[in-house]
Amino acid sequence: MPTALLLLLLLALAAIPGSLVPQRSSDPNGVTQYFENNPDWAPILDGLQLFDVYSSVWFSAIYVLLFVSLIGCIIPRILLHAKALRGAPPKTPSRLDRLPASRRWRSTADPEALLEKARKALAAGHYRVRRYDQGPRITVSAERGYLRETGNLVFHVALVGVLIAVAIGSTVTYYGQKIVVEGQTFANTLAAYDSFTPGSYFNADTSLDPFALTLDSFQVDYELENQNSLGDVTDYTASVTVTEDGTSREETLKVNQPLNISGADVYLMGNGYAPYLTVRNADGEVVFSDPVVFLPQDDYLTSLGVVKIPDTGQDEQIGMIGFFYPTQVTLSTGAYSSVFAGLVNPVLTVNVYVGDLGLDSGVPTSVYTLDTDGLTQLTGGDTGVDSLELTIGDTVDLPNGLGTLTLESVPRYISIEVREDPTQIWVLVFALLAVAGLLLSLFVSRRRMWVSVSARDAGAEVTVAGLARGDDPTLDSAVAALAARLGCPGDERPGSA
Repeated sequence: MPTALLLLLLLALAAIPGSLVPQRSSDPNGVTQYFENNPDWAPILDGLQLFDVYSSVWFSAIYVLLFVSLIGCIIPRILLHAKALRGAPPKTPSRLDRLPASRRWRSTADPEALLEKARKALAAGHYRVRRYDQGPRITVSAERGYLRETGNLVFHVALVGVLIAVAIGSTVTYYGQKIVVEGQTFANTLAAYDSFTPGSYFNADTSLDPFALTLDSFQVDYELENQNSLGDVTDYTASVTVTEDGTSREETLKVNQPLNISGADVYLMGNGYAPYLTVRNADGEVVFSDPVVFLPQDDYLTSLGVVKIPDTGQDEQIGMIGFFYPTQVTLSTGAYSSVFAGLVNPVLTVNVYVGDLGLDSGVPTSVYTLDTDGLTQLTGGDTGVDSLELTIGDTVDLPNGLGTLTLESVPRYISIEVREDPTQIWVLVFALLAVAGLLLSLFVSRRRMWVSVSARDAGAEVTVAGLARGDDPTLDSAVAALAARLGCPGDERPGSA
């Protein structure tokens, strides 16, 4: 067991690089970027398998050694326990009065009748009982509490089961995130996910069950009566249409109430606004028209979004950084802020940039950030030109005759996580077994009891004693109760007879 604990600690330490270095399984773009930013160090780290920590040879070796150590610890204990279950209670010690709890007295009852009464009483208390004839005395030896060791073994076996289930699950499971705007449909295909983390042996062709989810509407309820929590969210409700196996059905998705679709669990993780923007060039042609996901910056959903427009249909690439205020107010400093997350007074402000946005470089970039280095800012900041400002339905001219920008509408979006782990039921089963085994090992007392009867003139000398295997605060009371049942007169202690 000390070896297993040491290996468990070593496994935790070995997992640390997986959180410090991007992993190919979960962040392939991050690995590509790391190679570009660190051309000297990246090949060395790759040789050490630090970009594939959880499937590396050294991590797998520690994991396997942990299993071997745990199993090597458990099997001998199971064999010993099985032998103990088949064995008889131990013979009665010669000096029962030296045990932690004992009673001794003289009785005029028949010795055989006393022993039979003791045997029945102990058997009724779920003790394993055996009689021994030891010279001038006859004794009954009893033992119970083997469930304590059984529970301990069940706990350790279940722990191994949990580790095996988690290990298998990590190779076949997958989870991915997707942002879905009202009116849009998400299809469960690899290309549709915004981010996707597969297991080591995940196969998208066979493991992704076909289904589609359409976000019909997203309703947010706010507290509007209690002044102490005015504006706080009280409920989120996403009304969706699920299509699988050629049939469609309406469902409701809520926080902590995931939908199970084709064996995959769909969780509601977040929400926000996605202003629907249309950009036309100087000739009036539409060069961009789509809802743009804006990321919340505070509890009132003041949100930041980025628009990147390629130079197709126009002379240069256009970048926009926008702030959306669901309920806009002007602070004393002149800055804008939102004081409520609902759409009461929605305002969008936009700063416009032109230049090379890096869209043609072949290096993946985030759709939520805009690198303004090397770009020319046309509105806002130190340009001397006010930021563009729009409410729903407004159209404003872009600077330098670049065209126009229209805020068509402001739909909501939700962020969902789709997760499928076929081993989670086994993890649950083994976890429940581990808890049950732990409870047995904590609350079942391992105890031995003895009753000795020695014939004396006109009667017999009777001794009842007990010994606990571990902590047992009820041992003395159990010995006293058995002694009283056999006729012990009062609280007789060793040597009082």
